Amino acid sequence: MKALSIRNLKKTYANGLVAIKGIDLDVEQGDFFALLGPNGAGKSTTIGIISSLVNASSGEVKIFNVDLKRNTQLAKSYIGLVPQEVNFNQFETARNIVMNQAGYYGMPRKEAKVQTERCLKLMYLWGQRDRVSRRLSGGMKRRVMIARALVHKPKLLILDEPTAGVDIEIRRSMWETMKQVNEQGTTIILTTHYLEEAENLCRNIAIINQGEIVENTNMQSLLARLNEEHFICDLKQPIKRAPKIAGYQIELLNALQLSIAVPKALGLNQLFQGLSEVQVEVTSMKNKSNRLERLFLDLVDQDKNKSA
Repeated sequence: MKALSIRNLKKTYANGLVAIKGIDLDVEQGDFFALLGPNGAGKSTTIGIISSLVNASSGEVKIFNVDLKRNTQLAKSYIGLVPQEVNFNQFETARNIVMNQAGYYGMPRKEAKVQTERCLKLMYLWGQRDRVSRRLSGGMKRRVMIARALVHKPKLLILDEPTAGVDIEIRRSMWETMKQVNEQGTTIILTTHYLEEAENLCRNIAIINQGEIVENTNMQSLLARLNEEHFICDLKQPIKRAPKIAGYQIELLNALQLSIAVPKALGLNQLFQGLSEVQVEVTSMKNKSNRLERLFLDLVDQDKNKSA
């Protein structure tokens, strides 16, 4: 079954701005799906329509085969939304914020208490349950919003920039929690500006630009289309200038580090053979930049060129 099915979705705002230009999109039940795009591409509008915060101009949206327009309340009950901005009463405790959300969905108080404890523990917030939320850190506030979105046991969880503004350690712990939620059967749609996040978490991906879906595929297939990868190589001995090896772009970062662009057609073996021939020994290497980020920028640039 499809967790989300969108057909010919369009949105034109009152000022004439065409935000969505007839997109089609399917997300399968159980998937961890990335919806990416630059600022102003139509991501937020699409998420707004799915969560019934924005009215579509035309088109169809179904949540687990329930038509959003014809049966809004039932469709909404299947969704948990974590918005970009903190939007709870910061003078309430974490426990009350989550408990109140359960009440909005008509959950009996006894069950709401159980679910609130489960969600706060899942997000490592049980020890902070009676703390006024305005005294929580930014990362903790983000986790409160995820706990709130999960308390009514939604089938589809929408995470709109869930780790924006939190430090790397907290971000990675949240990744593990989100993986756990997905493994327990909840379908997740993620929007993020941290493309490393999408690469690590998501199995399928759609990229939206200028109101249109410019790519919709699985993550492995998309990454396989990389024409080149960029690496930082640490050297055993210092050198004064970058070696020249045919087919590779090599830059000297410092006496003990090289930045190397490796074309997919040539690969690493030929690179190491060339370095060996000029007596440059590499002790370790790592990716210079996130692979998905390079693809994302290439796809958006291609779409801009088509529109020009």
